[in-house]
Amino acid sequence: MQVRTTKIANGMTVVTDRMPSLKTAALGVWVRTGSRNEAIDQNGITHLLEHMAFKGTATRTARQIAEEIEAVGGELNASTSIEHTNYYARVLAEDVPLAVDLLADILQNSTCDEEELRREKQVILQEIGAAHDSPEDQAFDLFQAAAWPDQPLGRPILGTPETVTSFSGDALRTYMAERYRGPDMVLAAAGAVDHDAIVALAEEKFCKISAEPAISEGLATYQGGEQRLPKELMEAQILMGFPGQPYKSRDYYAIQILASILGGGMSSRLFQEVRERLGLCYAIYTFHWAFSDTGLFGLHAATSENEIAALMPVILKELRQAGETITEEEVARSRAQIRAGLMMALESPAARAGQIARQILVHGRVLTLEEVSDKIAAVTAADIRRVANETFLGSRPTLCGVGPVSALMSSDDIAAALAHSEALKVAGM
Repeated sequence: MQVRTTKIANGMTVVTDRMPSLKTAALGVWVRTGSRNEAIDQNGITHLLEHMAFKGTATRTARQIAEEIEAVGGELNASTSIEHTNYYARVLAEDVPLAVDLLADILQNSTCDEEELRREKQVILQEIGAAHDSPEDQAFDLFQAAAWPDQPLGRPILGTPETVTSFSGDALRTYMAERYRGPDMVLAAAGAVDHDAIVALAEEKFCKISAEPAISEGLATYQGGEQRLPKELMEAQILMGFPGQPYKSRDYYAIQILASILGGGMSSRLFQEVRERLGLCYAIYTFHWAFSDTGLFGLHAATSENEIAALMPVILKELRQAGETITEEEVARSRAQIRAGLMMALESPAARAGQIARQILVHGRVLTLEEVSDKIAAVTAADIRRVANETFLGSRPTLCGVGPVSALMSSDDIAAALAHSEALKVAGM
């Protein structure tokens, strides 16, 4: 990795990772703002703003933006997450200046025209409708709301039809001015890039961005709870969650490995026991969402109504046993999977640009591959067993079910069963 970092006058960080063998570049601006930074009446404004940034500036129409990037064979897109918004481009090396100019234009000079806004609201309402038509998407939205009730972190990134239709162009411009600040933005590029040239472009093109940092938001508090949405479906979507770890936690890598061992692939404990040996569900996996100040360990299963009663005890048994029986061999296998994923991502300039940008926003610096590998290698089976017990025992679970879920256990019953090993034995688990 040939990583260089510079902070320009307005506080924006420019970070590059040169890949000499490439003829293309991936670059983008990552902003430290997402759905968790919204007030309740702003839910969805970050995502709508991401859409509207491409709908015309003071000097370019939406069509001109699209035509300019496509005239050089490039692409321009964006995404919104809970904590970050990203605007990115892929171009040939010689077209990096154009990409920087386009990104700077849409992030400083977007007009948020009311007619364009009216049309884009309809697009997002269709997107919300599509999510509501997907039982899995619905389940994840409810899951998030149950884990962090009445908090921004628990609200959907897309917003609601009521909030989305309420936003004006002035509201979007105000939100952008308040949240898109130099100290909270990273211009990251990887591939065929020249660091000094990109720094010079950033100094010239992003001169309107305020050097004052955005106001920090309050911390999130995991609470857990239960959400059910009965529906006449062939399959039930079940999500179970527990408090996780933030990015900077000493146990961040341990809980990532735990998620891999339990449900990270075809060799994982849950897949082998639940799917392969017992045939109790079509899909099952575990995951860990990390944020700046909190996290969520989750389990997702898709199964038929008739299998729920048999499925739940097996899952609980596996979670309970994770704190007692995880072996060094399992840890070694998961370490290899995670390390391979990191190495494979390094072959993609887009993945590298995203990785270094997020590391700047989270850690204030780029972590070396050796540093990350050493942290992963330092995790032992004893660490994983301790983290499993701390995660699954004694905390209030988050439970969500969508579909035919009448046979689903309650979150209180799940907590009781996990807390008392004798209860598992009595129940035949």
